[in-house]
Amino acid sequence: MALMTFKPTSPGRRSAVRVVTPDLHKGAPFAALVEKKAKTGGRNHHGRITTRHIGGGHKQNYRIIDFKRDKEGIPARVERIEYDPNRTAHIALLCYVDGERRYIIAPKGLKGGDQVIAGRDAPIKVGNTLPLRNIPVGSTVHCIEMKPGKGAQLARAAGAGVQLIARESGYATLRLRSGEMRKVPAECRATIGEVGNVEHNLEKLGKAGAKRWRGIKPTVNPVDHPHGGGEAKAGQGNPHPVTPWGVPTKGYKTRKNKRTTQFIVRDRRG
Repeated sequence: MALMTFKPTSPGRRSAVRVVTPDLHKGAPFAALVEKKAKTGGRNHHGRITTRHIGGGHKQNYRIIDFKRDKEGIPARVERIEYDPNRTAHIALLCYVDGERRYIIAPKGLKGGDQVIAGRDAPIKVGNTLPLRNIPVGSTVHCIEMKPGKGAQLARAAGAGVQLIARESGYATLRLRSGEMRKVPAECRATIGEVGNVEHNLEKLGKAGAKRWRGIKPTVNPVDHPHGGGEAKAGQGNPHPVTPWGVPTKGYKTRKNKRTTQFIVRDRRG
């Protein structure tokens, strides 16, 4: 992949930076693995906005991703790598020897024609899925389960990768990208390698409209915020910053009495 800039024929083009991905599939997705995706506008069933900054955007279909990788011992060939509008990572279409097709998150280095397999005896190779118990310590993994059989929950975004640090007493210790050290049951599955499309964070949309195409409405509306308004640039002033509804923010800890806190070995804040 390479980065592409444009001739500055407009302010939006002047600032835009795109990631060139010539190997991506150019046609429609595999129809049997696509389902309707309705827009909410950030509103609940009462019609009230519960999540701000959602609305508009291009129509999208949801690609059904196989996060469980439960076809054990059955090899699959990568048919193609595709763009997915629902996530930053690319997805790979697998064709199993029995004819079934499934989408998975595409790891870095995986390309069309490669073979992947899931199972306890799978070789240590990019794209293969194994229980953490069977993966060598020090390996980089992604799409990690937090509960055996539930499906991947950790490290699914573009460029994400987690290092397997240790194994003891039926648990595997992982070092996440945030710096957090967390224990996960050793029977949980993970996929070898890191997630592809690693240059996604270098992309620049170039203009506000490109954000609207993605269904994201403007975040800043100073007059409606306790820290906003006025005719000059001023700091927030409030020693205890709050949201427009007075809830503490900017560092306020909302994680309280979580059942999974006991599995955090080291917090990401150190």
